[in-house]
Amino acid sequence: MEPLSSPDVLIIGGGINGIATFRELALQGVAVLLVERDDFCSGASAASSHMVHGGVRYLENGELRLVRESLTERNRLLRLAPHHVKPLPTTIPIFHLFSGIVSAPLRLITHRAGKPGQRGALLIKVGLMVYDLFGRAGGTMPRHTFLGRRKSRQALPQLHPNAKYTATYFDAAMHHPERLALEVLRDGLATGQHAQALNYTSAIGAGPDGVVLRDEISGTHRHVRPRVIVNASGPWTDLTNASLGQPTAYLGGTKGSHIVMDNPELLQACHGREIFFENSDGRIVLMYPLLGRVLVGTTDIPVQMTEKVECTDEEIDYFFELVATVFPDIALSRKDIVYKYSGVRPLPVSEDLSPGVVSRDYRVVRGEVSGMPCFSLVGGKWTTFRALGEHLGTLVLKSLSLTRTVSTTSLPIGGGVHFPSTAGDRAHWVEEHSLIVGAQRATILLGRYGTHAVEYLASLDQRKESFPRFTGEYSVEELQWVTQNEWVVHLVDVALRRTTLAFTGALNEEGSNELAAIVGDVLGWSLAERAAEREVLAKALSL
Repeated sequence: MEPLSSPDVLIIGGGINGIATFRELALQGVAVLLVERDDFCSGASAASSHMVHGGVRYLENGELRLVRESLTERNRLLRLAPHHVKPLPTTIPIFHLFSGIVSAPLRLITHRAGKPGQRGALLIKVGLMVYDLFGRAGGTMPRHTFLGRRKSRQALPQLHPNAKYTATYFDAAMHHPERLALEVLRDGLATGQHAQALNYTSAIGAGPDGVVLRDEISGTHRHVRPRVIVNASGPWTDLTNASLGQPTAYLGGTKGSHIVMDNPELLQACHGREIFFENSDGRIVLMYPLLGRVLVGTTDIPVQMTEKVECTDEEIDYFFELVATVFPDIALSRKDIVYKYSGVRPLPVSEDLSPGVVSRDYRVVRGEVSGMPCFSLVGGKWTTFRALGEHLGTLVLKSLSLTRTVSTTSLPIGGGVHFPSTAGDRAHWVEEHSLIVGAQRATILLGRYGTHAVEYLASLDQRKESFPRFTGEYSVEELQWVTQNEWVVHLVDVALRRTTLAFTGALNEEGSNELAAIVGDVLGWSLAERAAEREVLAKALSL
């Protein structure tokens, strides 16, 4: 695609926040071009805990505005993207009664970030009462519950016997955040030719002729001259500004790693809920069932963006030790790990001693690049992407002397449009669309794509689906359709982001070969290109 040479707005960064801002501006009719140096949603946005949450622990840091906004957006996403965002009961094992009742208020009052200790039952009770209060607006989540030792063990039989209480509240989770991001992107692109988005395209410089873009596939360069620049490149924001000739020092990110485990005993022990707890060092740890596996995370380690970011053996040991503090009788093995990943949180520079209490809120800093206004986004998280995009979009509109014409506060996202809201409606939808693929498969497709599943079903044109031997969660026809219609450039785009095959550990050597053959046939890869793509994927999947 030939990019707009003079867009009103150039957005640099195709993570969820850049994409959300793109959608906001595209809906207002603004000529907007988004560029991403890698694949869409492949950076920090691909390394999340898959949570949509208010951040109960942010209350202790005094971030009441962020918690209130996050809970409002959580409730909103449950309505606007119901095929991706699902309620998730969350249980906190509690080992103390009074712990934290002195240190937590001091942090709240002074905003100093000493290393937090474990929170006790009284502090957690107060926090969840506030959480319930904030979270009731515009939502129907149940209030939290508290159980003593005996009832806690009845609910979670493998819970550590030293746990004195458990507190259970509700948040939400995204089964496939990268696909949700693609649907937000698609909403923007669907508004017309004034909205364009390019993956594998870098912004590498700026001058009198505008911003220099490099096609990372062909190596070719071109200039665009926007009226406004938005730097939404997450933890790379300072590096992007430097490449544009305006060095900044806004970010001080931390690494967060996760592992995905195929351990039936651990899966059963979680009992369908997130287990959310903390170590004595103050790090928050979580584990919960996801796609038949158990996701365990996360760490919070200061890093420089020039460092290689990966999940280390030390972090895996740390996770295993922490799981044992909650479920001591469950045996874990590295052989249980089917996927691991790591990313950098785009946190603001802070003098705080403990990374876990650095603010998760966002701010926008206005600067200038070669005479063009440049808005740099600092911070941001998945839960608040719509509100953040709305806020940043409004700032850009004001800079362009334009007014908002479309609100996204009640606008369904992607396949959430006309999504059947009741069990009866969903059964009717499945029955209506099960003639070719059957009821079970229609149910899966509705959950995966929402009402956009009708487009894939229409592409079958009465053909029966065929399923690969090693990647049977997705049909050959579905993988072909995804490759043709969802901006796929590399094999990892399909394995890591367009599907959940890598996440669930479905891609052994045979499965990777099979997937490479399907994608390669669509994109016309040579044998050498297929081999190179498989090698890159093998490195990405390395355990």
